[in-house]
Amino acid sequence: MELDEFVSANAPDEGGERFELENSKLLDIDVDGTVLTKAGAMVAYDGDLSFTGKSSAEGGLTGFIKEAATSEGTPVMEVEGQGHVYVADREKRIQLLRLGPDEAISVNGEDVLAFEDRVDYEIGTIGSIGGASAAGLTNVFLSGPGTVAITTHGDPLVLEPPVRTDPDATVAWSSNLSPSINTDRSLGDAIGQSSGETYQLSFEGSEGFVVVQPYEEGPGPQ
Repeated sequence: MELDEFVSANAPDEGGERFELENSKLLDIDVDGTVLTKAGAMVAYDGDLSFTGKSSAEGGLTGFIKEAATSEGTPVMEVEGQGHVYVADREKRIQLLRLGPDEAISVNGEDVLAFEDRVDYEIGTIGSIGGASAAGLTNVFLSGPGTVAITTHGDPLVLEPPVRTDPDATVAWSSNLSPSINTDRSLGDAIGQSSGETYQLSFEGSEGFVVVQPYEEGPGPQ
């Protein structure tokens, strides 16, 4: 490929959408005001933008902070001004979800990439998940209207309840579901007590959905 062809082929698309995928792993956000992104996700930006990290566990955008001795979590970055910010997360695939006024979704805090400032959110923690995640699973309840960008390792699979899932492979679930922690000792005996697969998230009911990925995402950067 000639150099000018390379430049032209990989230049940003000007589609006019506020949240626009440049490819499956890179998101272009047209900022005119404020958006929120996962801290550390910015790979480039242009225009007049300011970035404010939100890492306090008290008040404001507490988000994505695990209250644990390990201090694991995903701090939020507030992006303000006018311009474009390009965000990505470890080559994970980006899924754009446009929530209506009465729609909401609960997402694993590690898998939230960005969302519009008009999206309401609450931070919650599912209690200790034994060997799978001693600190528990931090999830973010996002309610529309507005656009949300979440990430998955590989292509996601959407399942209907009742279903049990590996906490480290669970990405999101519909707002009407509230998972509980299930311990399957027989499964642990079969594959070794040290395996996190002894513990699962149990989703009950006859409506809703659960999003999983073909990857077990352990604590910390992968």
